[in-house]
Amino acid sequence: MAHIAIPIPSLPGKQEIEIEVTINGLKQQLHYRVELFYWDECEFPTVDRAECIRNMLSRYDQDWTLYYIGSPTDTFVPITFVKRADLPLQRKLTKGVEL
Repeated sequence: MAHIAIPIPSLPGKQEIEIEVTINGLKQQLHYRVELFYWDECEFPTVDRAECIRNMLSRYDQDWTLYYIGSPTDTFVPITFVKRADLPLQRKLTKGVEL
């Protein structure tokens, strides 16, 4: 599958992103959320940042599912979610399955 990269500014808080694409004349809508998770907000501070991410994600809004974990900085890690209801469509588009 081809990729399109769209730079998203690193602003605090949640960034709701709606993307409407037309592929071969068919319109599709996908909903993403990019959120910055700050290391100092770890409920159980630990040296293992993967464990910190796991704990933060375990309490996350169940209408959204993990899509991508970005490159961490010393301060935060950007995490992208996709709307759970969009996941079947996202998988079809990723595999190149005809809709």
